[in-house]
Amino acid sequence: MPASLVQTYRAFAHNNAWANHRLLTACAALSQPDFEAARTGFFPSLQLTLNHIYIIDLFYVDALEGGWLGPAAFANDVPYPSTAGLKSAQAAIDRRLIALCDALTPDLLDGFVRVNRDTRVQTERRDRLLMHLFQHQIHHRGQAHAMLSETNVPPPQLDEFFAEGEAPLRAAEFAELGWTEGSVWRS
Repeated sequence: MPASLVQTYRAFAHNNAWANHRLLTACAALSQPDFEAARTGFFPSLQLTLNHIYIIDLFYVDALEGGWLGPAAFANDVPYPSTAGLKSAQAAIDRRLIALCDALTPDLLDGFVRVNRDTRVQTERRDRLLMHLFQHQIHHRGQAHAMLSETNVPPPQLDEFFAEGEAPLRAAEFAELGWTEGSVWRS
């Protein structure tokens, strides 16, 4: 696996955290009833959708770290009822995912992860499991974005990656996250 592909996974982890930060910052402007309100989506509220993202992240990040949490991650559909608690918890799991991706090497990326499925153990390539996790996030953030557009809070732009020429546009958010362009794009 080329070393440049490892950097791609690092960038995906940072972009994932940035998008979560943007979306949850916007949702923080909602009232609690608006956060909980029934909306069209696979998980029929912003609260349920964003908690689902967190729960799945917890499940897979734990497995990627070598943990054995497994289905216990699903014990509570809404571990964080408010955006404040959820934003903090999501940021913490995003930092864990970034740390995992920052530690990747070509050999680790080609390696295997054991996932506790309770009645069986799933063995999956690390690169495929990471891509699955990023795709899952993108899918459900898109649903949350559409739900947010039904409120009086404008949804943030989430369809950007880290174009070099747009670095000044994200500098304040990067500072909030404790990042620099250099820390994201290290080789």
